[in-house]
Amino acid sequence: MSDSRTATLSRQTKETKISLALSLDGTGDASIRTGVGFFDHMLASFAKHGAFDLTLSCQGDLHIDQHHTVEDSGIVLGQAFHQALGDRAGLSRAGHAYFPLDEALARAVVDLSGRPYLVWNVDLDAAANAPMDLTVLEGFWKAVADGARCALHIDLLRGRDFHHSVEAIFKACARAFRDAVARDPRVVGVPSTKGVL
Repeated sequence: MSDSRTATLSRQTKETKISLALSLDGTGDASIRTGVGFFDHMLASFAKHGAFDLTLSCQGDLHIDQHHTVEDSGIVLGQAFHQALGDRAGLSRAGHAYFPLDEALARAVVDLSGRPYLVWNVDLDAAANAPMDLTVLEGFWKAVADGARCALHIDLLRGRDFHHSVEAIFKACARAFRDAVARDPRVVGVPSTKGVL
C-alpha cells in the first residue's frame, strides 16, 4: 500500500465538469463548490467526520436540475477512494457507525470488498422547503459505492427533520469509511482470503 493515499481526478461531460482531490489521511479540511449549498454542507461534514481532506469543484447543468451535479460528484468521489486505496493491502477493510443528530439516527456499514452494492433503507420527507432535491441522494451514494467498489448499507433508523436526517447519514458514512480505510498493522497484505480485493 502506498504511503501517500491520495487521488486527483477530473471528469467532464456535456452535463458536468468536475475536479476533485482527496487525501484519506487528512484532517478534515474541505473546499466544496457544487452550486448546491446544502450538498456542499453535507460533503464538508463528510470530510470533517471522516478526517479526509477533500477539494471538489463541480460546474453542472443546474438550470435543468440537481441530478447530474449530485450523481456525477458521487461518481468521481467513489473513483477517488478507489484510486487512493491502491491495492488495499493493510486495510481494516470494513467499518460501521451510528450517528445521531437530535431526533435523527443513521447507521452506515461499509465493506471495501471490491464488489459494489448499495442498500438504501431511507425514507426522507421531501419537504417543500428543502434546499436540495432529496430524491437524488440515493443515486449519489450508489455512485460512491460503484466507484469505490464497496458494499454500502445505509439505514435511517429515525428522523423527522430532513436536515438532521441527511446530515446524520453523511456523518455516519464518514465514520464508517474512516474506519474501513484505516491501516491495521496486524493485516499483512490484502485483507481477503482470496488474496485480492
